[in-house]
Amino acid sequence: MQDRSRKTIVRWYLIAATMAVFPSFVFPGDRVKTGIEVLRDRGFDVLKGKRVGLITNPTGVTSSLEATVDVLARAPGVTLVALFGPEHGVRGDREAGKYVESSIDEATRLPVYSLYGKTRKPTPEMLKGVDVLVYDIQDIGVRSYTYISTMGFAMEAAAENGIEFVVLDRPNPLTGVRVEGTMLDENFKSFVGMYPIPYVYGMTAGELATMINEERWLNGGKRCKLQVVPMAGWKRSLWWDETGLPWVPPSPHIPNSTTPMFYVMTGLLGELGTVNQGVGYTLPFELVGAPWLDGRIFARYLNSQGMPGVQFRPMVYRPFYFDTTGQPYGGVHIHVTDRDRVELSVVQFAILEALFRLFPERDIFQRARTDKVQMFDKVNGSDRVRMLLQTKGNVDDILRVIDRERAQFMIKREKYLIYY
Repeated sequence: MQDRSRKTIVRWYLIAATMAVFPSFVFPGDRVKTGIEVLRDRGFDVLKGKRVGLITNPTGVTSSLEATVDVLARAPGVTLVALFGPEHGVRGDREAGKYVESSIDEATRLPVYSLYGKTRKPTPEMLKGVDVLVYDIQDIGVRSYTYISTMGFAMEAAAENGIEFVVLDRPNPLTGVRVEGTMLDENFKSFVGMYPIPYVYGMTAGELATMINEERWLNGGKRCKLQVVPMAGWKRSLWWDETGLPWVPPSPHIPNSTTPMFYVMTGLLGELGTVNQGVGYTLPFELVGAPWLDGRIFARYLNSQGMPGVQFRPMVYRPFYFDTTGQPYGGVHIHVTDRDRVELSVVQFAILEALFRLFPERDIFQRARTDKVQMFDKVNGSDRVRMLLQTKGNVDDILRVIDRERAQFMIKREKYLIYY
């Protein structure tokens, strides 16, 4: 008995010590359950006796890395009849922006309909014999990432064809509390920005789907018959490494659960093509560089701005692809020192401002193709950031506009939150 008591004391001492050193450590049993696992625990209740079309990609997996495709294909009383693939495809083997063709899935022999090719919305022909569309894709919490646009178009198709729509919910890797960046101006609505939400919107896919549906943002003000299968154990404050879940890259250049942070800090630069942001090297979105950029000057200036939770280290690197000239690039490597304090969008705007101030002869907009500048505005959700920068505005000017719009969004968003 004494030995057992001693072991118990030692065990709790080790737990306390571990939590003190590693506060985000997740013990077995503390793992978040995603929507597909909750659905399985419920005996697939909302899909029983129905013919299912599944919108998914490689991120649609359980915590043991079993594909949702396989789980539903074996689910008792459920008939999986079709697969639908977003950008990058059901198997994740397509580059960003590359069309995905419809095909037959080799593993299941089911038809795979592309939602990133000639059509981005399921057609009535694709939906023949489908009773319910199920969406299970890991998003990154950023408006310009196209999976939420695919979700919205699929919800429209469900509404128009009188079929149900089910979202199997997943964590937001940027947490559910971080809301940042520009609001979408309706004049810049596109597939990389379909809804009037901030660039970083602080919601799960299930919460956002509910907002889209209830705010009647679907084409023609329609609503679909929507059900969200919520997660179990997820809290808004959790970062990905606090969920206990494995990370599966949602696209080729989002390799790690931390990459979405860097995507927010540098992603806009990639649209212009005049400065590299690490895509083509081993640190996608973690770098800012160019053959003409002096990394020491750039790092010194950015560090002098005193932005919390982030530091910039000068470096030289050579991209391995996209630019194969072999030229050395000067630049900076972004290091996040406190993820809870860093303001990701502020870093993005500060980088843009610094490029203008320090290297005016290399005007990143003047040297970009017209279509690239247009895409920059679409991804950003408006042309205000570019116009402010080009008229010698600064980060504070941009943030004042953003803060006003964010306050209104936060009030509207509140009633659609599922988790606390």
